[in-house]
Amino acid sequence: MDERQDTTVEALMEHLIEHGPGDIGTVFARAFELAMQIERERFLGAGFYERSAGRRGYANGYKPKRIDTPAGTVTVQVPKTADHDGQPFYPQSLERGRRSVRAVMLAVAEMYIKGVSTRDAEAVMREFGIESLSSTQVSRAAKLLDDELAAWRNRPLGEIKYLILDARYEKMRDGGIVRDAAVLSAIGIGPDERRRVLGVSIALSEAEVHWRAFLESLQARGLRGVEYVVSDDHAGLRAARRAVFGAATWQRCQFHLARNAIHHAPNVAIRKRIGADLREIWTAGSLTKAETALAELVADYRDTAPKLAAWLEENAPEGLAVFSLPKHHRRRMRTSNPMERGVQQELKRRTVKVRVFPNAASLERLVSAVLVEIDDKWAADTKGYIKWECQDA
Repeated sequence: MDERQDTTVEALMEHLIEHGPGDIGTVFARAFELAMQIERERFLGAGFYERSAGRRGYANGYKPKRIDTPAGTVTVQVPKTADHDGQPFYPQSLERGRRSVRAVMLAVAEMYIKGVSTRDAEAVMREFGIESLSSTQVSRAAKLLDDELAAWRNRPLGEIKYLILDARYEKMRDGGIVRDAAVLSAIGIGPDERRRVLGVSIALSEAEVHWRAFLESLQARGLRGVEYVVSDDHAGLRAARRAVFGAATWQRCQFHLARNAIHHAPNVAIRKRIGADLREIWTAGSLTKAETALAELVADYRDTAPKLAAWLEENAPEGLAVFSLPKHHRRRMRTSNPMERGVQQELKRRTVKVRVFPNAASLERLVSAVLVEIDDKWAADTKGYIKWECQDA
């Protein structure tokens, strides 16, 4: 260590003696600056004011930069160099510090938005050597997380053959009023045979305008090749789907169809057996057999439950589109269960702690964070969800 560095270290020690640990942020900033100056000298191949034939450039002053650290937010003077051979200097120590501190801040932000108690969050922070974080630091961490989640929501898409659409509702404040907000989401299966979470949108309802905007945003991100869509029969979704994916085969979710049929049953006895009746149709060996079984079921209820019979005749055929798929695909693509079980149940488990979200941004943040986790898990699935080579009818 040269005399200049000795002097700097001695000054830092004097500062600690005079001020104690209460001003550790200043000590950290000055020590960090010294480390960056040493790194710049190594980069240039020459010391401070040193004349050397092997010098690879020249110092070019300093640039202030605010960084978050376990000691708080501090301002450091980052040493610069004049560009030399197209290789500008940037301290590796600053980049490593930025990444590690950012990781801690993101962890704290995620705990904050996922409803972890203050006590539990503080316990985790202490494991990182952090006794407290200011509201400004947490806000900055949340902003970093928001940027990453926004990039994920807007990432380019590609070919998706099978598409599943669904929505759930969460309580959210809007204009000072607690309202039910619709969380619109889409998953798909592409050429790699894996499920993918394609996107999410927060809307004030499932009206056509909201569903259509969401589906068009998927197309704008490059979604193409959709051949088959599974969803419930919500009016807004039906209209939007026809407008955006009109050429794709539509499968009305058989689970929701059966549940709707129960509501049309006139008595307890029929309500108890209608599910089993429909299951025999759904699991028929072919479309012809399914259509025959449905016609027989409608005829059986024509006298005893005429309204149910009329409803089945009009609506149940919308649950038979799955027979257009290869046999090995039908079990997984006849309902929206891949969405219900893989996505909606996990969202419910994570959002139930919040109860009422303060605004749309906070709801979108938490939902997006959960969906990223699910998407990463599915991406790591080496078995695949749909085997495209299974094309037997």
